[in-house]
Amino acid sequence: MSKPTTPAKLIVVMAFEDDGEGGLRPAFEPREFQSEQRAKTEAGSLVNAYPAVIAWSRTADPNLGEYGEPEVLFRFGPVPDME
Repeated sequence: MSKPTTPAKLIVVMAFEDDGEGGLRPAFEPREFQSEQRAKTEAGSLVNAYPAVIAWSRTADPNLGEYGEPEVLFRFGPVPDME
């Protein structure tokens, strides 16, 4: 009998820049991290360069396509709705 796998934790940082039309767009592709603390540190280091930054985590089981609710770890500025 195989042991059930523990869902992985997806930890991501995103920054946003002005889109030139009064809105924001992603400044770069989402960056994945291995620890929440490292993601929070990275997000904090971006606040002087971007008007909005977010770090979040969620449990993830990509094999089943199941993802938990996102938990915000760090937020700065008017982060756009990600839904």
